Amino acid sequence: MSRLALAALALALAGCATAGSSAPAAARDYYGTLEPMAADAVYFVVTDRFVNGDPNNDQREQGGPDPATRSFDRPVAGAPAGESDNIGYLGGDFKGLLDNAGYIRDMGFGAVWLTPIVDNPDQAFTGGEAVTWGGAFQDRGKTGYHGYWGVDFFRLDEHLPSPGLDFAALTAGLKRHGLKTVLDIVANHGSPSFTMPQDQPKYGEIYRDGVLVADHQNLPPERLDPQREPLHRFFRPQKDLVQLSNLDDSNPALLEYFVDAYSQWLDQGADALRIDTIRHVPMPFWRSFAARLRAKRPGLFMFGEAFDYKAENIAPFTWAENGGVSVLDFPLKERLAEVFGRGRADYARLDERLYLQDGPYANPYELMTFYDNHDMARLDASDEGFIDANHWLFTARGIPVIYYGSETGFQRGRAEHAGNRNYYGQARVDAGAAHPIHAALKRIARVRRDSPALQRGLQLNVLLQGDRAAFYRVYQHGDTAQIALVLLNKGDAPADFVVAQYLQAGTWRAAFGGAETVIGKGESLRAQVPAHGVQVYLLDAPVRDPGLAAALDRAMAHARRR
Repeated sequence: MSRLALAALALALAGCATAGSSAPAAARDYYGTLEPMAADAVYFVVTDRFVNGDPNNDQREQGGPDPATRSFDRPVAGAPAGESDNIGYLGGDFKGLLDNAGYIRDMGFGAVWLTPIVDNPDQAFTGGEAVTWGGAFQDRGKTGYHGYWGVDFFRLDEHLPSPGLDFAALTAGLKRHGLKTVLDIVANHGSPSFTMPQDQPKYGEIYRDGVLVADHQNLPPERLDPQREPLHRFFRPQKDLVQLSNLDDSNPALLEYFVDAYSQWLDQGADALRIDTIRHVPMPFWRSFAARLRAKRPGLFMFGEAFDYKAENIAPFTWAENGGVSVLDFPLKERLAEVFGRGRADYARLDERLYLQDGPYANPYELMTFYDNHDMARLDASDEGFIDANHWLFTARGIPVIYYGSETGFQRGRAEHAGNRNYYGQARVDAGAAHPIHAALKRIARVRRDSPALQRGLQLNVLLQGDRAAFYRVYQHGDTAQIALVLLNKGDAPADFVVAQYLQAGTWRAAFGGAETVIGKGESLRAQVPAHGVQVYLLDAPVRDPGLAAALDRAMAHARRR
């Protein structure tokens, strides 16, 4: 059974045991999740667009001199003055990532998610619809710089490693810096496979460690003949996403291929997997895939991308019977953009998307929370909006994911083919520490890194209204007991808070400043939080307050855990 499923079962049993239990509250278990990955906030990089640490692996001559097929540095035409976008390779690699592992760890992150590492085609794609400024679902002229156009899932793309720095060496190096590796994987599709004027090398082809096992042969899907042509048997004869090959998940050989391929990268040090386009592949495949990988790596944490803002549509992937794969929290992301973007909506907009009790997810505390990524417009917010968003992400339920550059508001508001995936570079990394978003992110991320309550604790909301939010996170399990009270103010002026509900007597320590506040039985905690500020009060003690215990008992009993 997966760690996700085991945690869900433990939570269900704990909920039944604590509801109405006669055991003292100090002896009961209270937690949102026991998943180890919940301790690690995640920094997400499109590897080619982060930092070019080794110009010798740039492959600048790849694709030849033909402007239609050359692969390095392909600016998108039609950009407004001062704007840019690029659909060619730009040189980011493993060395650039490892060289900056200290920068990532120093911000408070515990894991790095990097885009797929497998071999991609060597030329720009000549089929499909031409990429235009600000366009979407357009691929002509584009390269596989992002890694999602896999050709040989057993081999590294040559743009990434350096001598002495293959994937195993990268993961080992990241571990030395205290960082886990989250590997992005694809099982739904390979490279663009048809509509080329002339068939191009590698496009529509799939290899196993250099041996050709499938070839779309530049044929439209309806002309494939998997019954008679062995090279077509990895593909479905129906179109799915643009010109990408539509892999046939019902073919047992395909499952074997991907289990073997991704087992190889797990053996080389990947700690967790992010699954691309998970909803384009049926549940039975993921159930089998997850079971096979977890037989090799018990407790392997995985999360998928199901780009849908309706929780009921993405939650089934998290259920044990469907593989127990967590997901990126798109429904919450939609509201985060409202609340922290230019519109600055009311905090109340977030409440119904938390699903803390009786929700559809196996466990909402294991969802990956984020406000933007590489497939959508970056958060369109002021510096203060980013700061407020990060204050929420690093204190509320879920595992926070920050897209590279968001620590400085890089390319804010820009969508794909309009700058979303632009090159970041060493100069921006070096200058990042001076940016106000970076400073505030580092401040709150380090608090989360050191707080079991913020990482894995149950969340009890006290106030989500206007520009103010107040909630508890409570973790009590084994030898660890911590209560955190979070106060958030996204307003332009200081805000006063008076909290009495669920407040346990004791000596509370302010995470920022370290001042101690002694709270007597029946007293309130009074605090002023600066404009666009946060304060976290910590009480390192078991739960003893009857009102708090009763609320936590209800939360454990009514949290829906599948």
